[in-house]
Amino acid sequence: MDTYKNNILILFAHPALQKSRVNRRLITYVRDIEGITFHDLYEAYPDLHINIKREQDLLVKHDIIVLHHPIFWFSTPAIIKEWFDLVLVHGWAFGREGNALKGKKLLSVISTGGRESLYQKNGFHKHTIGDFLLPIKQTARVCKMDYLPPFVVHGTHTLTPEEISRYGEVYRDIITAFRDDEIDLEKVRGYSLINIHPEEIIIHKENR
Repeated sequence: MDTYKNNILILFAHPALQKSRVNRRLITYVRDIEGITFHDLYEAYPDLHINIKREQDLLVKHDIIVLHHPIFWFSTPAIIKEWFDLVLVHGWAFGREGNALKGKKLLSVISTGGRESLYQKNGFHKHTIGDFLLPIKQTARVCKMDYLPPFVVHGTHTLTPEEISRYGEVYRDIITAFRDDEIDLEKVRGYSLINIHPEEIIIHKENR
């Protein structure tokens, strides 16, 4: 059985996946990667009755947590908030004795119908996409996790099939590189988005 440098958990949430043209494609690039645990929250909990112990056990067993979801009204789908409220409890995830997630990395993978130009200080939304992710970033900080720059897919309504495929390929390459510990974290932290220059953050074995 293969062993990998990092165990990765992808927590996926989309309340209307059958209507999705982007996320439904994106997940096909990562859900069957060896060494990756793909966990569809709406599929696991259609009634929103989250198994807290199961979720906590999954978090403990993985080094990198990927939170993959579309942006709905500048926030997460409802089950993500429910998951935060129930799973990340005081004394376990945060607080003086809450060190279960300490040192783990958290990566947001998100999609939005809005073009990148709309998510600027001088754009229509008057905030960057990073501003809308601040609650997740702060949650990671309080839980003593390392929050990484997000993977963002903008303009989902107008993307061509070829463009969606390209996003999927980059997503797969980044997740695989994280699994194999082939990501240059110093370079990653210099970007606002992790998928801006994927060729610069992935350390190829021949360059080690």
